[in-house]
Amino acid sequence: MGSWRDGTGMLTVPDGTVPLEIAASYRARRRGLLRRDGITGALLITPTNSVHTFGMRFTIDVAYLDRSFGVIDVVTMKPGRLGMVRPRGRHVLEAEGGAMAGWGLRRGVRVTVVPNPEA
Repeated sequence: MGSWRDGTGMLTVPDGTVPLEIAASYRARRRGLLRRDGITGALLITPTNSVHTFGMRFTIDVAYLDRSFGVIDVVTMKPGRLGMVRPRGRHVLEAEGGAMAGWGLRRGVRVTVVPNPEA
């Protein structure tokens, strides 16, 4: 998918589907999960290859994805951390800490993102 827009969708993971928020604009990517107490499902930040958790209120799982949505790495980040840049990364998924293991996300897995059609 070439042209991303802010919105919602569904994320297909090895163990099912997960509600998805999509942050594609500069403003939405910059805001991410800041000033929130949690998230249902996951947040896709695109394009990016690194994240930070400064100003976050909770621990998150981060999956770095390549251009074809293959998982490069999955890490758990506590608030106040700076993540490493993943040079092959093109997208990042964020979810509450511990969620991704339950979804079967790990290095080498491929996910599918289906944006909701515009209303």
